[in-house]
Amino acid sequence: MKKVMLSVCLLFFAIVAWAQSEREYHNPVIAGFHPDPSCVRVGDDYYVVNSSFQYFPGVPIFHSRDLVHWEQIGNVLTRKSQLPLKDATSWLGIYAPTIRYHKGTFYMITTNVGNGGNFLVTATDPRGPWSEPVWLQQQGIDPSLMFEGDTCWMVSNPDGHITLCQIDPKSGRQLTPSKAIWDGTGGRYPEGPHIYKKDGYYYLLISEGGTELAHGLTIARSRNIYGPYEACPRNPIMTNCNHKGENKQIQGTGHGDFVQDAAGNWWVVFLAYRNFSGAYHHLGRETCLAPVTWNEGEWPTVYGGEAIDTVMRTALLPATDMEGCPKECTMGNANCVAKTADCAGECGRTYDFTRTKEFGPEWIHLGQPVDGAYALTDKGLKLKASVATIDGTEPTTWIGLRQTAPSCTYTVEMDCGKIGSARAGLTVYQINSGHADLCIVKSGKAFKASLRLRLKSVDTVLGEVAMASPRVMLRVVSDGLLYKFYVGDGAAKPLEWKYIGQVDCPLLSTEVAGGFTGVTIGMYCNGNDGTVTVKSFDINQ
Repeated sequence: MKKVMLSVCLLFFAIVAWAQSEREYHNPVIAGFHPDPSCVRVGDDYYVVNSSFQYFPGVPIFHSRDLVHWEQIGNVLTRKSQLPLKDATSWLGIYAPTIRYHKGTFYMITTNVGNGGNFLVTATDPRGPWSEPVWLQQQGIDPSLMFEGDTCWMVSNPDGHITLCQIDPKSGRQLTPSKAIWDGTGGRYPEGPHIYKKDGYYYLLISEGGTELAHGLTIARSRNIYGPYEACPRNPIMTNCNHKGENKQIQGTGHGDFVQDAAGNWWVVFLAYRNFSGAYHHLGRETCLAPVTWNEGEWPTVYGGEAIDTVMRTALLPATDMEGCPKECTMGNANCVAKTADCAGECGRTYDFTRTKEFGPEWIHLGQPVDGAYALTDKGLKLKASVATIDGTEPTTWIGLRQTAPSCTYTVEMDCGKIGSARAGLTVYQINSGHADLCIVKSGKAFKASLRLRLKSVDTVLGEVAMASPRVMLRVVSDGLLYKFYVGDGAAKPLEWKYIGQVDCPLLSTEVAGGFTGVTIGMYCNGNDGTVTVKSFDINQ
């Protein structure tokens, strides 16, 4: 009996020790519209890139030391010559980049859908500058690179087939014919291919099911890079479109990339979206993380075969101070629990444009920025009106940020004294045919604020308020279910907020409004003439 009791006690303490060794982190690890992640490790540093579609600059790049806390260190495509975006909408533009590192050089390969196809750029420093595009012959979307010695393999999916060739990464010249190597397991849209060499096998990881509810990762392997490829008997190796995952907030898990940490443990970064107000997602597809068990000669297992969740537990996280975060931690990252001005657990950030000398890498434009439309002065950010509007696909005067948290407050202080005939204000933007605008117009000698909803063929004004002063305060507040809009007289003391109307978040979701992106919050100025000056842009979430 004593031996039995001793065994039970030892087992209990072993379980306690195991449980204590596990650590908790939260998905997404990069919140908001950051889809199609690709990751590479160089020494102790990890880098992730994401799709950017019609936004400029393109391909945001993030840095981490622990795979959980990420800091945006720049954008890969920062020059107009690198990123043509003619007529691009959130269905077009930059799709699914891959980042790789080989012999001192970083490579980023991607597709510019609608403006050129597949290309790669290079840099010796991931912060840039990156080279001019090297255009590639093999097309399809979601291209990836795999280096093997001095050989560079390229894989993409022209005509729905996962297709391989060898290229010269310096010139882009294709060295071998394109060869279809796998069509997946039969799911629709086989895409997002990556090849890894491990234990004498070439492993081919792809996504199937479409980047919606049925999204998932499947894998195959071969002793020869050209195949034939044997499918994993447990495919899909990751999906939430099953009994285990059907009730999770996180859905659409797929488009992943494996990365091995310095301790030899494997991980997968992948996209997923969070549902709000039922089966709707408006924040876009976000970057998530899961541990992978990948023993020698065996198939990889993602998170022990369990469903992906917003809260994850694992004993494999790299040793790091989980109570802190980088100086410029991604806004909306639930893993950042240090409540500082630079780290958004439940905190905020204020952009004082009267003191700003340049825009940070998080700021984006709809299409290429309009020349002369943006000026940072000691009075604030001057926005000059452009004839093209946010309803279209031509470059327009618009600058904004990705929404990264469902519960948030965005506040803008704007001087509209020289607005002329323009319309200017704050917009909650999903796609050119799906956005809600809190705008200011001049009516005679007075000013008026209105809330406009554009949703496909519907274009309606939901509320109007007369303004006593050209100096206005604009505010949008969201709880993840509703956007509520307020205006205030910026010259009044004390400031009083006037409610003007609301819009349901599902109306600006991908399921309703459409598009491949997520909500961005932007400031705009459209019309034949006029300027406005933005004093500050404040975020609390």
